[in-house]
Amino acid sequence: MKLALFDLDNTLLAGDSDYLWGEYLCEHNYVDAAEYHAGHDRFYRDYLAGKLDMDAFLQFQLGPLAGKSLAELEDRRRAYIDSKIRPVILERGRELIRRHRDEGHTLMIITATNRFLTAPIAKILEIDNLIATETELQDGRFTGRSFDVPSYREGKVMRLRAWLQQQEASLCESWFYSDSHNDIPLLEFCDHAVAVDPDDRLRAHAGEHNWPIISLRDSH
Repeated sequence: MKLALFDLDNTLLAGDSDYLWGEYLCEHNYVDAAEYHAGHDRFYRDYLAGKLDMDAFLQFQLGPLAGKSLAELEDRRRAYIDSKIRPVILERGRELIRRHRDEGHTLMIITATNRFLTAPIAKILEIDNLIATETELQDGRFTGRSFDVPSYREGKVMRLRAWLQQQEASLCESWFYSDSHNDIPLLEFCDHAVAVDPDDRLRAHAGEHNWPIISLRDSH
């Protein structure tokens, strides 16, 4: 299998889908705005520093879903996608996806953001394969908890290996596009690592390892 992998937030999107979901919730008074922003800012600083407590973050991230059914949340998610996500989908990202599709490569988005938010984004981008943090349902309602290995840092490699095993497939060539130093484990795992509008730590690492550095932003 020739597999092209794409990170989502700040790679194919000019923004972070989880952060934008929080913005949407705050704007519509579904959560306390001051409390939510303070929590998200704290976790985001830890993410940039590479020391995010993923369990604590997932509890925070998935909390607004707890006790609600998918049917209850579908209208909110649809409005969020239309108002927050469609405007930040990068056209150069779409072109990159098309190039790999035209080459006959299998396409996948692999992201630490949860499946509830990212599944419709993958559908818009016409990418059938998605590895995301899994959200737990019990009796048809979200529990506010995750299950399986979170697809974050080394967890992305673990989840990809498990997916390949489930598909009874092996890689003969692979590409991975990401903006974040937190994705270095998967970038090193793939044959072709590409830094996309990278953070400072990934830019330095890419330079040391002669990885291509590209931009998908219209301003570059």
